[in-house]
Amino acid sequence: MKIVATIEARMTSSRLPGKVMLPAAGKSMLEHLINRLKQVPSLQEIVLATTVNVTDDCLVLEAKRLGVKYFRGSEEDVLERVLDAAASVAADIIVEITGDCPIIDPLLVEQTIQMFLHNECDYLSNTHVQSYPIGMDTQVYRYETLKRSAAMTQDPLDHEHVTYHIVRNPQLFSQIALIAPPDCSWPGLGLTLDEPQDYQLLKTLIEHFGEENPFFSCREAVAHLRRHPELLRINEDVKRKGHE
Repeated sequence: MKIVATIEARMTSSRLPGKVMLPAAGKSMLEHLINRLKQVPSLQEIVLATTVNVTDDCLVLEAKRLGVKYFRGSEEDVLERVLDAAASVAADIIVEITGDCPIIDPLLVEQTIQMFLHNECDYLSNTHVQSYPIGMDTQVYRYETLKRSAAMTQDPLDHEHVTYHIVRNPQLFSQIALIAPPDCSWPGLGLTLDEPQDYQLLKTLIEHFGEENPFFSCREAVAHLRRHPELLRINEDVKRKGHE
């Protein structure tokens, strides 16, 4: 089975436009994310799922430069965009990552994939039961599962949020949650790229670990922030969509 990571990204974010191309330690946030996914042993392909908007031409150029595939689809129907992006590279299993997770932990992504492969379920994630920091979000499911979900709903909310229909219908789709161990458990911690304050915190973390440890883990990030709680003030006032 072909295991593929899809990255949803666009330049027209309402809260922080152009966020995936913001720089940190000489690389765009998108490059940091892609480089991290390249460290995941089970991934056979990475495909950028972006939109047909002219504003996203720069994302396509970045994907080409970094040697990953891309697919351009609907801005509003993200479910269809991810489904078509996965189909464009003949994916059997989708590892869904959003572009606002530039410090995603490659070890955690691999663990989530392996847990999916070794258990009978339709959907496995570390997000629908929140225990990891926000920004470590990894969802794994079969292409056919998402295709079945898409055929069952025309609700715009389901099509805007790719797995929303799956997650809220556990009677139709069997689900397993990956729960964080104590040294990674911090569900209220925002390590996602939503607001300018988030960018400042993520940039600070990336530059702290630097070239010596460019793929620092969730565990290392959490430990550093527990040692330096003053850094938490950078983005403590950010209100998360779906996490308020």
